[in-house]
Amino acid sequence: MVTFGTFEKITLNFPEITIEPHFEKISFRVKKKIFATYDEKHNRVTVKLSENDQDNFSSLSSSIYPVNNKWGKQGWTFIELSKVNPDLLKKVLTAGYCEVAPKKLSELIKERKS
Repeated sequence: MVTFGTFEKITLNFPEITIEPHFEKISFRVKKKIFATYDEKHNRVTVKLSENDQDNFSSLSSSIYPVNNKWGKQGWTFIELSKVNPDLLKKVLTAGYCEVAPKKLSELIKERKS
């Protein structure tokens, strides 16, 4: 199980993150673009992934699955914090950040992983 605090700590480790309200959720943004939101009511994160990453991560865990509408077809993916492994969550959030961040920032993250 992952807490909101763990999710937030992972997310704030990425460069140039801002946190802003987004309707009834909290959004995590890079350069004003949302890459993840937190829904406290459902203890669930939504993250923007490429179609390929969405397929790959969804196949690894039942706690990760596409949003069930047109947003899901655009890569938006749910993560159930009460069920996801912290290491897997970090990998998904990293992929989401790199999907949305400008190339220069995305490359910084990829260099960290090497």
